[in-house]
Amino acid sequence: MAKSYKQLKEAWVSGHTGSSVADVNSVSLAMQLSILLWSVIQSRMRLFTPYTPAAFLVDFLLNCGVTLFATTIYSSSPWVLNLLLLLPAVILYVLEKPASAKRDPLRPPKKDDGARETKLDPLPVKPFITNYRGAMMVITCVAILAVDFRVFPRRFAKVENWGTSLMDMGVGSFVFTAGVVSVRSALKEGTGTRPPLSRRLVTSFRHSIPLLVLGTVRLVSVKGLDYAEHISEYGIHWNFFYTLGFLPPFVALFQSAFDLVPSYAVLSCLLAAIYEIALDWTSLGSYVLIAPRTNLLSKNREGVFSFIGYLAIFLAGQSLGSIALPRQPPLPKKASISYILRHTILGKLAIASILWTALFYFSTSYYGLRLSVSRRIANLPYFLWVSSFNSYQITICYAIEMFLFPQLYKASTSAEEKQRSRDATSTVLYAFNRNGLAVFLVANLLTGVVNMTIPTLHLNFLQSMAILIAYTAAVTGVAVVLDQYDRTIKL
Repeated sequence: MAKSYKQLKEAWVSGHTGSSVADVNSVSLAMQLSILLWSVIQSRMRLFTPYTPAAFLVDFLLNCGVTLFATTIYSSSPWVLNLLLLLPAVILYVLEKPASAKRDPLRPPKKDDGARETKLDPLPVKPFITNYRGAMMVITCVAILAVDFRVFPRRFAKVENWGTSLMDMGVGSFVFTAGVVSVRSALKEGTGTRPPLSRRLVTSFRHSIPLLVLGTVRLVSVKGLDYAEHISEYGIHWNFFYTLGFLPPFVALFQSAFDLVPSYAVLSCLLAAIYEIALDWTSLGSYVLIAPRTNLLSKNREGVFSFIGYLAIFLAGQSLGSIALPRQPPLPKKASISYILRHTILGKLAIASILWTALFYFSTSYYGLRLSVSRRIANLPYFLWVSSFNSYQITICYAIEMFLFPQLYKASTSAEEKQRSRDATSTVLYAFNRNGLAVFLVANLLTGVVNMTIPTLHLNFLQSMAILIAYTAAVTGVAVVLDQYDRTIKL
């Protein structure tokens, strides 16, 4: 009985063809609209300052509950949910005055504030990056368990070979957003001050060890507990933790290549293009998809070779991070449209989004390269799709921040700016982003516990939703409690 149920579970997550790019966009738009509604409420009513239990409940419902409902209850009518989020945001924005107009201004800095607090950070913490990375972590944690229930549509599950789906995008976005924030250290180092390659490799391997250990623990657990697994996803032994774990040393190597090609975007495209040529012009593509599993490499061929695509995605994330993270210099009073597009963060993000999207459609269109997206091999169209999707999503988040919190980066001291930044960031999303990998690990453990103790495929709608809501609340609780106790777990 147990074995037959295991086979049923494996069949449940296998053989899918996904849905359209437009479908993924319409469902994931709920995340951006949740951030919009949260931002309108905060900028108009200051509901989340101070952060009371009632504020936490609203925060949780907006930034976790909406994501769960978008992928389950409203999965067949995403635009209904999108309108339910957009309309109150518009109404509240029109009817309510900004909170700053109704409240006393922030207290001036104390006279004894040190120079460190007075000097503004050239790489300030950006709430829109925190909110977006937190939202991506939320939908990732929701999906890894929800996919095992019938309330989660099959079109959202990872595709077998070719196609696009919500969970396919989630895996790539996880890597892309990691690249966005990882470039901060490189920006701090500046030019000419980068440590030697040997030191960077040693440092990167230190970051890799915990992830590789987690990958090994997951491997042993899955095999030892006879847990249902989807072998064609990464292979027999490989898993996503191994992909994450091998990224740091390879990124350190590409920092040296950056001296020759000083553009993360160009580097990522070169790597993805060379990989695509190898897939199409040699036997590599057929090897990854249909080769018999006879040795260690062939048993894990999907994980080993898709790593090249994920490395390209990580570099593309670094490219966007180099645009989004630095402080924007003040604009001249009479700036032209072309000047704004070339010298503002919003303009640069918009241009990057358009370019990535144009490249994606060129790679897949009838009049272009006519390639199909494949998350399994992380090919060129998949790399371009992930880069396009995340670029315009982050652009939307920045536009929301710029529009609703225009005074955010106009503080006179670093301490004041940090307070404004914190007030403009959802506490739930901040908590998910702060301990992202630790929370992801907790979500994986809870997913395993649920699947080992409950026949998820045999539950009705109400039972499924009750478990998913409890699970989402538990994962959120862990993230928020760690944040409230000021704990950051480095993995």
